[in-house]
Amino acid sequence: MYMGRRQMMVAAAALVAGCGRGRLEDSKFRSYNGPQITHVVVHKSARKMFLLHHARIVRIFNIGLGFNPVGDKKVEGDGKTPEGLYTIDRRNPNSRFHLSLGIDYPNAADRAEARNMGQSPGGDIFIHGRPQAYQSGQRDWTWGCIAVTDREMEDIYAMVGDGTPILIMP
Repeated sequence: MYMGRRQMMVAAAALVAGCGRGRLEDSKFRSYNGPQITHVVVHKSARKMFLLHHARIVRIFNIGLGFNPVGDKKVEGDGKTPEGLYTIDRRNPNSRFHLSLGIDYPNAADRAEARNMGQSPGGDIFIHGRPQAYQSGQRDWTWGCIAVTDREMEDIYAMVGDGTPILIMP
């Protein structure tokens, strides 16, 4: 069967247009071209996280916290989210919770306080997405991490770089 040049071009265009369709829309990796996020501030009692460019708020997110959210994290397993000044120090694109950004808890003071109590301070505190079971249910369910929706986590992952300070307040 003979295919004319015009028909071949139309077929090729249709093929190219269909390649990868849905992949970009479905990708968990987003791009961000706005102002640099210079720091993150978490207000635990308000369940809010603010991404800032110097003094200007760029984005605000509703958050979930540890299952025992009042007070500062002291030891492993206490269900508390740490309070204080930390740094975003790592990224996990393969997180069990969609995507995650690591917080450098425990710092030297946290380790010393836990050691004085004869306990481990714990670790692996992250900002991360929520599993499907928690998308619209219980708000404070983590072991001390900060949780947002998966879609919000995609934005945060794109916006916040390693080395960004994060202040977690009561």
